[in-house]
Amino acid sequence: MSQVFISRRSVLAGAAALAATASLAACSGGSDAGEGSAAAATQTLVVGASPSPHAVILNDYAAPLLAEQGIELEVKEYTDYIQPNKDTSNGTVDANYFQHINYLNNYNEENGTDLVNVGKIHFEPMGVFAGNSDDIENVADGATFGIPNDPTNEGRALLLLQDLGLITLAEDAGITATPNDIVDNPKGLKFSEQEAAALPRTLGDVDFAVINGNYAIDAGLKLEDAVAQEDANSDIIQQEYANVIVTTPELEDDERITALVGVLQTDEFKQYLADTFGDAVQAAF
Repeated sequence: MSQVFISRRSVLAGAAALAATASLAACSGGSDAGEGSAAAATQTLVVGASPSPHAVILNDYAAPLLAEQGIELEVKEYTDYIQPNKDTSNGTVDANYFQHINYLNNYNEENGTDLVNVGKIHFEPMGVFAGNSDDIENVADGATFGIPNDPTNEGRALLLLQDLGLITLAEDAGITATPNDIVDNPKGLKFSEQEAAALPRTLGDVDFAVINGNYAIDAGLKLEDAVAQEDANSDIIQQEYANVIVTTPELEDDERITALVGVLQTDEFKQYLADTFGDAVQAAF
């Protein structure tokens, strides 16, 4: 009887142990599955961008390719040049795609920030668009030119007008020139300094306007319709005005951002730009 009793206890204990093991296995299996699901789950990357061409590029071209890598791209659109950098610094977005190198450097210097460029993507030649006049070869005396009022793009616009022979800037003016740096203005040109985004809307108030590529595209203005444009092959365009992916030092090596830069630096992307935007948006890598 004693041996039988012990045997029954052993059986019961074994059954209990098996049940416990099964329970643990079930819990363990759920945990492993959860961890596996988390590992395989889609990661989200939030990028701030100007509506066009940047947000168009991200949504139409980059997002499907990143999805194949398990990264969901969320694009937050901005219509100004200040807030996307602020939101990148404070973590509202992981990265941004709207600005050129020179603007980034100037922003960091003026704001004491340390945002970093993690990859050159494209550049947009700046164009001179007709307002009340379309004869750039015979600009009237006293004609008014609309130009961006931010430090980097204003200098860029004035350099373009200098290249067209309309003004002469002081030798040391450089890429941050302002109308105060004009040393020769034979036609007595006037300058209407405005926020870059406003220039397409105020074309009817000026004779000509020098407009950034992204705002021209967003307003339906085509580069081929510009009366003049930058030389896209010039060294200064390549070195200073390439549009870049920007993030914080902490996320500089983040695999999601590395993946984004990767899909935007390929021959296939170059072809996409040519097919979609023509000469208005050109690869910078």
